[in-house]
Amino acid sequence: MKQLMLALTLAATATAVSAQEMVTYSTNESFSDVAFAVESAIVGRGLVIDHVSHVGDMLERTRADVGSDVVLFDKAEVYTFCSATVSRRVMEADPMNIVFCPYGIFVAQKAGSEEVMVGFRGYPEGPMQEVQGLLDGIVREAVDQ
Repeated sequence: MKQLMLALTLAATATAVSAQEMVTYSTNESFSDVAFAVESAIVGRGLVIDHVSHVGDMLERTRADVGSDVVLFDKAEVYTFCSATVSRRVMEADPMNIVFCPYGIFVAQKAGSEEVMVGFRGYPEGPMQEVQGLLDGIVREAVDQ
């Protein structure tokens, strides 16, 4: 019975994760300009970037090691950060919203493309929409929309 419950829980979780949407914007500005604009928009709101994950570099560095010859990105980075004010509000509404922290914004340029994509994962209805609004404002500022 426990195994059945675990299997059902995992199946429900996998469905919820796969159903999660992304919010993306694109621009023809250079990757470095867009990345700088994202950093500036985050810091300009008084937030601190906790980490920059150089996903594109990691994928390229390990491409041969995992037996692939596919180049995915010319550049790709993910910026993670949190907002004490917003995080407190959404976690006071539901402490389990901790699962969404830290927040991340990606900047990526697919291999051979002139287009730079900027975006973030979508958040559920309710209190987490405040986080989605924060991230959307940062990304829109960075791509001048």
